Amino acid sequence: MAGKQISCRIFSVLATRSSRRFSSDVPTHTGQKFDEDDYRLVRFVGKEKIVNQQFAIDLIAKVPPNAKKERVVWCDGGGGPIGHPKVYINLDKPGNHTCGYCGLRFYKEDSHH
Repeated sequence: MAGKQISCRIFSVLATRSSRRFSSDVPTHTGQKFDEDDYRLVRFVGKEKIVNQQFAIDLIAKVPPNAKKERVVWCDGGGGPIGHPKVYINLDKPGNHTCGYCGLRFYKEDSHH
């Protein structure tokens, strides 16, 4: 047990020393940003932390809502390996209705959105 404590302590010290090199940590889409002395920055020693700036929520917002004539529509996110389980969406109320899995929006064609 003592060996584990010593190795953890050494790892923590090494990680803290090496992580200080990364002063410009880019936040992710969830807002995750490590402090300069965070031991988790050891993952990026000698590497650049790459964060995709095209967040899914922003990309899906650019897709216009789908007009449908039916009162109930279904969404499977494209089906197959790129899709999600089929869900049914009720369009009785006016406005946009969002798929809970992929964020695609639908509205009933004869109602206002």
